[in-house]
Amino acid sequence: MHSKGLLIVITGPSAVGKGTIVRALLRQMQDIRFSVSVTTRPPRPGEVDGVEYFFASHEEFDNLVVTDQLLEWAQVYDNRYGTPREQVEKATAAGHDIILDIDINGARQVREKFPEGVFVFVLPPSLGELEARIRRRGTEDEAAIQRRLAAVPGWLQEGLTYEYVLVNDRLETAVEQLRAMIIAEKCRTDRQGGDLIRRLLEKGEID
Repeated sequence: MHSKGLLIVITGPSAVGKGTIVRALLRQMQDIRFSVSVTTRPPRPGEVDGVEYFFASHEEFDNLVVTDQLLEWAQVYDNRYGTPREQVEKATAAGHDIILDIDINGARQVREKFPEGVFVFVLPPSLGELEARIRRRGTEDEAAIQRRLAAVPGWLQEGLTYEYVLVNDRLETAVEQLRAMIIAEKCRTDRQGGDLIRRLLEKGEID
């Protein structure tokens, strides 16, 4: 009998470096699966359906929303992105851990539908550094940057409701802390720790 896998949700302010942390973690913990999102945007050259994204028409996406097949979804400019519920539920039921890298609004939706998940809020080392990271991306004009910066205090306030918080200052340290959080969750008695006790009681040994 296997233990149920974890759903690990990584979120935080825009440009805080969530994706960088997740990619580094996956290189170290290759047994964790990355959740593939579904999107209505067309595939870019070289992208493979089911690898980078699941590509869907707007009508197909509408059906996923109406039939509650998404844990979360959001409109980004002219396209929509979402997390398929089935892949998360199947993976965790089979004992596999799966990780999501999503924005704060998406994480809020997942918490409502999958409260047993492990939710981690990523902080910048300073507000000045967060602004510098946003500017280094070079993807937004000054007005858009100012809108993002104005939203930061509200984002940070929401972090007070999370089980775990880590600071993305030095990448190696952030990944090490995230690994420790995942290991700690597995050891809880209402997760795999309890399964170990039951195996010992039933079989006299932990196999």
